[in-house]
Amino acid sequence: MTSSPSERFDRNVQRRSARVLKQRVLEQQRAEFEKALAWAAEHDAIERAAALIVSARRRYLLGHGKSLGYASLLAADLSAGLSGVHLLDGVTVRPLDVLSDIRQGDLLVAVSMSRYRRETVDVASAYVRHGGDLVLVTDTDDAPLAGVATTSIVVGSESASYANSPSSVVLALHLLATLTIASSKGAGRRLRDRDALAAELGLYTEET
Repeated sequence: MTSSPSERFDRNVQRRSARVLKQRVLEQQRAEFEKALAWAAEHDAIERAAALIVSARRRYLLGHGKSLGYASLLAADLSAGLSGVHLLDGVTVRPLDVLSDIRQGDLLVAVSMSRYRRETVDVASAYVRHGGDLVLVTDTDDAPLAGVATTSIVVGSESASYANSPSSVVLALHLLATLTIASSKGAGRRLRDRDALAAELGLYTEET
């Protein structure tokens, strides 16, 4: 059963000293991260998802609320080594445009964490209904989109805080991006070209 931030605040945070709260959060994060490491080592869901992403012609990333941050992170890491990576931000890339132009070889990666934003569920469900493939990153086996996804990466987000933990999610996304880029034939050249362009444009401060 899902819970809201205010309910988790009342249960986990309210009326606790900073020292006690910090220790509880750290212990919970250690346990969750160890579970995530064990899950990633034992299951091949991330490998399957990486294979789908690297073989796709166009890759779309979707998420709303906090999950938009995760989708943005994955889009940034993937676009460093792959072309055809698009974040559905609702402004420059709109769900309606994507849904009306699904082509063979396209793929949608949706990040949908509890409490499961309706916009993500509706758009991703429509994407599948219209013939697209879906990679789902979520936190429970029975999440709303689990039944229609081509493959799912299921990671925990439990926390002793009022906010769900990002630790296991970010680990899974980091592994996903790494395995995808590692298996892309043109990734090395693209990364080198981007480094050269970044230097030409002076995007970063000089290293000391």
